[in-house]
Amino acid sequence: MLPRFYPIVPDAAWAGRLARLGVKLIQLRMKDAPAASVPPAIAHALMVCRECGCQLVVNDFWREAIDCGASFVHLGQGDLETADIKAIRRAGLKLGISTHSHEELGRALREEPDYVALGPIYETTLKVMPWAPQGLARISEWKALAKRPLVAIGGITLERAPLVFEAGADSIAVVTDVVAHPDPEQSTRDWLKAVSSRC
Repeated sequence: MLPRFYPIVPDAAWAGRLARLGVKLIQLRMKDAPAASVPPAIAHALMVCRECGCQLVVNDFWREAIDCGASFVHLGQGDLETADIKAIRRAGLKLGISTHSHEELGRALREEPDYVALGPIYETTLKVMPWAPQGLARISEWKALAKRPLVAIGGITLERAPLVFEAGADSIAVVTDVVAHPDPEQSTRDWLKAVSSRC
């Protein structure tokens, strides 16, 4: 079972900040990081997360994740074209995969991931998306089709979270509502309190 609150952070320092607050699942997503900085960042984030009893998910950098001893990796659809899924599984890593369409969901399910992510649920300012907002009904549909834990992502605020959970999401991935919040620590505490009340 995935923790219901799943923040995505841009560097190891952020991972440490949130893990120390009691977050139990964090994704390290270093899209534009110089290659040389990736292994030490993963190693540091793993160390801090383990100290805090938090699970770290490494986005994209599956080779480095294996080399650093990570236990969970997340891949986007583009990453599936080059990732060695067999190597990831041989190393014992769990796997999450992003999906945005039925075609992508079918492709993801062929790899038997530990969870699938669906997004964007709402409009998001994080990045330019080629997909329209999926909406709440798509969450229910995806949950039925995927038959495994479902992570919802994209434009989800604390106020919208109850509707997302009611639609069938097991976990909510959050970026902007934490890392761009005026008070990230307080926002994180608010999220943790809100999701704990639903358990």
